[in-house]
Amino acid sequence: MRKVIVNTFVSLDGIIEEPRWTALYWADDIAQFQYEGLFSSDALLLGRITYEGFAASWPDMSDEQGFADRMNNLPKYVASRTLSPGQMQWKAELLGDDVVKVVRELKKQPGDNILMYASPTFMHTLMEHNLIDEYRLLVYPVVLGEGQRLFSDRASTALKLTETRAFSTGVVLLRYEPAEKPE
Repeated sequence: MRKVIVNTFVSLDGIIEEPRWTALYWADDIAQFQYEGLFSSDALLLGRITYEGFAASWPDMSDEQGFADRMNNLPKYVASRTLSPGQMQWKAELLGDDVVKVVRELKKQPGDNILMYASPTFMHTLMEHNLIDEYRLLVYPVVLGEGQRLFSDRASTALKLTETRAFSTGVVLLRYEPAEKPE
């Protein structure tokens, strides 16, 4: 069974909104971590806001390592209540009204990991239905004070720490899995 893996940037105070603040801390070791995560996946899950931001910028990017090509060529599954199928581009399709059912079906298909970037509202929905298999949180040494938080007040799940790793610029990876596997 495929795994759904959340990979996101978060400030020390739990903010994930508009992560422009991450640029100061970017380094080769973080780039390598992101490269490995993307290349061990064969599909992306995105919420509408993340999809719109990525679709506006990634198609014009290129790099020698092939990260942009991989990002641009993977199938993307988008959760949205406002986009229509005709608005989809960048190898993306809408998940439809029952995102939980569709994600369950995607997990049953053969293949590699399904990578989810940011998309907190969508992530909370998947959390409520025990559909996230791993959280890869890159915690940045900044305190922002306000903005959209990674976990909402209603989010509740027990997690088990499976890895910590410090990167050269002070960013720390916290890798978690659900403490109890869903039935």
